[in-house]
Formats: sequence, C-alpha cells, structure tokens
Amino acid sequence: MNAEGEGSGGPAHPPLATVAAAGRPPEPPDEAALEEALRALTGPQVLSRSQANLVRSLLGSLGAMIREGTSVGDLKIADAALAEMAEAFRVFSPYRSVRKLTMFGSARTRPADPVYVLARDLAARLAEAGWMVVTGAGPGIMAAGIEGAGAHRSFGVNIRLPHEQGANPFIAQDPKLVEMRYFFTRKLMLIKESHAYAVLPGGFGTLDECYELLTLLQTGKAEPAPVVLVETPGGSYWSRWHEFVEELARGPGYVSPEDLGLFRIVTTVEDAAREVLDFYRNYHSCRWVGDLLVLRVQRPPTRRQLAELNAEFKDIVVSGPIRLASPFPPERADRDQLDLARVALRFDRIHYGRLRRLIDALNDCGP
Repeated sequence: MNAEGEGSGGPAHPPLATVAAAGRPPEPPDEAALEEALRALTGPQVLSRSQANLVRSLLGSLGAMIREGTSVGDLKIADAALAEMAEAFRVFSPYRSVRKLTMFGSARTRPADPVYVLARDLAARLAEAGWMVVTGAGPGIMAAGIEGAGAHRSFGVNIRLPHEQGANPFIAQDPKLVEMRYFFTRKLMLIKESHAYAVLPGGFGTLDECYELLTLLQTGKAEPAPVVLVETPGGSYWSRWHEFVEELARGPGYVSPEDLGLFRIVTTVEDAAREVLDFYRNYHSCRWVGDLLVLRVQRPPTRRQLAELNAEFKDIVVSGPIRLASPFPPERADRDQLDLARVALRFDRIHYGRLRRLIDALNDCGP
C-alpha cells in the first residue's frame, strides 16, 4: 500500500501538506477577475447594488472552491443544489405576492381516509380565501392538498425517489411543479415560500418536516407563521405527540413553555382555516432593520394599546420601547410595503414563542 492508500479498500489519506493547507483560510478573490466574470454573466442587464454585490459573493465562493481543490463529488452536490434552487425560484417568482400554505403529511394516506378528506377540504377552504397550496407533489396528503386547491392554485415540489412514483396526477403536467434530487433543497422551498403550514399525520418524513419547521420558528430562522397540526375529531396522533412533548421535552426544560405556542392542534377545517387566516387579519410581515425588528400591520395600535403592549411584552425588549414607526431608509430603498403601518422594537432574538404572542396581540389592535 502506498502513501495514497491504494489497495487498502478505504479512503486515501491526503498528504500532510494538503491537510495543513486546508486549515488556512481561502485566498481572497481576484477583484479584477470577479468584475470581468460579472460583466460576462450579466451582459447589458443592469443590477442593483445589492444584486451585484451578491453575485460577486457567489462568484467569489465558486472561485474559493476551485482554488481549494474541491473534489468532483462535492462540486456535483453544489452544482445540483444551486440548479434546483434556481429552478424553484423561477417557478415561485411570479406568485410571491400570493399567500401560500404548505401542507405536510403521509404519502400513504388513501383517498377514502377521513384524514385525506380533511386535508382536501382544508386546501379548498384556503383556495376560496385566495391562498395557494404547496405540497411535496406525491400521493396521499400531498395529492389531497392539490386536489382540494386545484392545480391552478397549487405548487408541487417533488422529490425523486427510486421506490416511489413521480408527481401525483393533479400536478404532474403543471408548470408549477418542481422536481428535486435533494431533501434539503426541497424542504428549503417548502418552508421558504409559504406563510402558513398544516401538518397532518404521517411517518418519519412528516415528523422530520414538523420538527424542522418548529425548530426554524423557535430560533428565528423562519419568519413568524401559523402552524396547525391537523387530525380528525377523536384522533390521537397529535394529542399523543403533544403529551410526549409536554412530559419529556417541556417538563425537563428542553423546550420553553412559550415555544408550545408556536403551533395549534385542530380537528376541523374551520378551526384550521381560522388559525391561519386570523394570523394575518392585521399583522402583515416583518423585517430586520439593523437591530430593530419592524412588524408591518394594516392598523396601528392606539396609544392605549401601545402602552399595554409595552407593559405585557417588556420581557422580550432589549432596550427602548415598542413604538410606532415610519418606513425606514432600507425599506424605502426597496419600496418594501410602504403603505403599511409599522411597530418597531429591539427584540431579544431569543423568545420567538413570546414574539408569536405579540403578533396575536397586534391582531387585536386598531381603532
């Protein structure tokens, strides 16, 4: 066996010089080469300053991978992941202004199952309210969501698996179907593009999606949004799961009591729809501007309501008051929801369950 590991049947060990080099930070990119590549890519298209800076960053990352001698296998992963995201961005882009609900659940649920019927009817109810529905495009609950909403108000983000059929017939030929190889890019799009989430009973994949979603909300890696855990009346799937979380996760302190407010267990279409739609009855969206969290609302709180908010939620404010605000310069530069009222605070970036309660309180505000 030589120093490259030939004949061992295992991975080759890199030379010590290569290991030492890997511990150094990557060399800085060649700025002139970056500008030349940027011009070659964009041609006559005019980019904003933010767009140009981000493209330079992407090109710099690519250059660093090349200079570091990234393996062909790793380059394939990066290439496929970026291509999948680019295609998904293209498909979703024309519909960014439309509210969407992502529906998770078992691919094995049959059309005659009451859970299937519940998922289908919930999707239909939200479509009637002007929403669109996003699913994983497979059978079971995914098919129920698309059947209920109709293909014209649905997206499918399908995962290619060797042992399962392709997209369900409700979305199979629709231009709003995206095919993906990787679960991580698929989950990114299922969560990134939506404003609410419904999780119905399912297996390992459904529980994985549920836990990741709650983790992203709990840590602020996803924007605040309503989550409904849906089961049929008299069902025990989510109620038993809730008992487990209460006893073995919240009890020992692994999750905070307020984190259990990030979701609601419901058993009817109307309760699920009400939880989703009421979340946006006044609250619209949020954005960070420096160290300020800006909550955009349809109706600003009155002076008395603002005083009540400051008294009730002072525990999550680092400094200063919760206050009314006008659009900030970065928002004006992006023309970002300039017609909406704003409530700004220096949020502690920790207690996102309490932030959800603040949004609930803002939904009750206004003249």
